[in-house]
Amino acid sequence: MELKELMNEIRVPNKAFGHNGVTVLTPTSESELSMVLRSAQEEGKKISVMGRGTKQGYGGGMEEYDYLLSLAKYKGIVEHTVGDMTVTLKPGTTIAELQNYLKEHNQMAAIDPAWPDDSTIGGVIAANESGPKRLMYGSARDLVIGLRVVYPDGSVIRTGGKVVKNVAGYDMNKLFIGSMGTLGVISEITLKLRPVPKYESLIILSATEDLLGKLRAFAVQLQDSMLEPASLELLNPTLSYKLLNKHAYSLLISFEDVENSVQYQENWVEEHKPDSTEITQLSLQEAKGFWAQFAANAPNSLQEMCDDAEIEGVLKLGSKNLDVFELIEESRRIQEKYDMKVEAHGGAGHGVSHIILKGSETSMKQAIPHIRNFAEQKSGHAAIKHLPFNLRSEVNVWGEPPSYFFLFKGIKAKVDPHNTLNYKRFIGGI
Repeated sequence: MELKELMNEIRVPNKAFGHNGVTVLTPTSESELSMVLRSAQEEGKKISVMGRGTKQGYGGGMEEYDYLLSLAKYKGIVEHTVGDMTVTLKPGTTIAELQNYLKEHNQMAAIDPAWPDDSTIGGVIAANESGPKRLMYGSARDLVIGLRVVYPDGSVIRTGGKVVKNVAGYDMNKLFIGSMGTLGVISEITLKLRPVPKYESLIILSATEDLLGKLRAFAVQLQDSMLEPASLELLNPTLSYKLLNKHAYSLLISFEDVENSVQYQENWVEEHKPDSTEITQLSLQEAKGFWAQFAANAPNSLQEMCDDAEIEGVLKLGSKNLDVFELIEESRRIQEKYDMKVEAHGGAGHGVSHIILKGSETSMKQAIPHIRNFAEQKSGHAAIKHLPFNLRSEVNVWGEPPSYFFLFKGIKAKVDPHNTLNYKRFIGGI
């Protein structure tokens, strides 16, 4: 087979986000994928890798590569062992397709990234994505028990296994999870599963800015209790008003368990909530509907860009979990100082926050360093998750490389010495 036989028409992201390719290739098997990578390395070509394209604005990278390798057609369930609660699937399978399939067996993959209808499991794993329920279930890194990966020279390796109890040597899965496709292309993923919860609810505690300290103290009290919330997500007033019609700081507390357990935890929250805070309770279908709306809120590179006067960007921040309150509060000052719309939310239990910015190019260039500096003062970090390429080329996408960056460079040089895969997309331009 020749590369020209893999050239197909697919839905491609807006080219303004970069990571484009002169030629688009759509392999549908591991052998085709291996052939593409081997041929590209031998010819000295550069490859940009994507699933369906929601994350083309994520990371550094180049505006155009020789090939855009789309895995959108390389999809499907390979093996599902219901009794062992594991599933093996191809990387182009979307999160929605996976969850809909598993629902028939009363099982689920415990992950809730943004845009489940378009986000592929391969892209989620490559970026180590997660959502608000990371507090209970962890990130993509915590679900994977095995991978098949195609190296840039076309060789195929297996990491981990297909059973949950796997203790053979180093956990090589973690080398590729979150590496942004710079070390190899994932061709197969094995995940551990969970049963679908019998019941689910969402409690929303809303508070004015002067009560934010009490809301923080409540979050500490809740995490010190015996309760097991699935999420503890704080929204700034702008996002709270958009999703809940409440112009206040809102703390999203979700519970997933049998109905009696959920009701017990709901009662605890109602009894211990801070004075003067407003409480709203959503049960089962209402909660599911809200989370679906929440997951579709942030912009991605498959959507139409807003008008020329305004630009949308998303930053992903990591911090100590309770520093999220100060980060989200700072979003109000950023909104006022730079005259832009700022929607922010962060996990008060896990410390991962997202800040969605909408404004002029000038305000965007000023706000991004402000956010990063504030996060770094709290011993945290910030990375650009979505932004047009012309702006990403002018700002520091990942921040300063960490002290252990030499390890990243050494691994990249060993695995991909010709910089074939996603060149310049990850930290430090590797």
